Amino acid sequence: MCRKNVKKRGSYMNILEKYEDIPKIETERLILRKITLDDAKDMYLYASDEEVTKNVTWNTHFTLSDTFRFINTFLSKYDAPWGIELKENGRFIGTVHFVWWQPKHNSAELGYVLSKEYWGQGLITEAARAIISFGFENLDLVRIQARCFLENKGSERVMKKLGMDFEGINRKVMNVKGEHRDLKMYSILKA
Repeated sequence: MCRKNVKKRGSYMNILEKYEDIPKIETERLILRKITLDDAKDMYLYASDEEVTKNVTWNTHFTLSDTFRFINTFLSKYDAPWGIELKENGRFIGTVHFVWWQPKHNSAELGYVLSKEYWGQGLITEAARAIISFGFENLDLVRIQARCFLENKGSERVMKKLGMDFEGINRKVMNVKGEHRDLKMYSILKA
């Protein structure tokens, strides 16, 4: 991992400004790696599923072209988008990343999405745990938070399994798909 000159945008920073590329991370069952356009077909399978997209801030994909455009936008705008690949078959099944990172405050927010086919297997917890460790060990983070819509019980279970503590509900904090939404806030601190 090579460091670049660190540039700040306000108090936010992009992981790609610290590293030349997204660092590859391996867990027992997963490879967390840079997303490429080759992942579009697999991403489309979950990005076009309304049961998955009801829990994210972006819109359901209706065509494969939507997914190609999304990947191009995603790679240029978001911080540290790791693709989640299953070791057993090389299939791309989701993403995990820091949706924002504030080096000045040693703080970041974790976000993730997983193909419905793989829900309930502990895979997103495994991926998120690896990213949390990376954040504490490599980005000098002291606090990592995550948020979910009130009705997203699956994501809330993941946060609890990660050892995150419930901090409360942020009321009408985010305008998502034309509606102001409440979000549950969880966080974990570097031990």
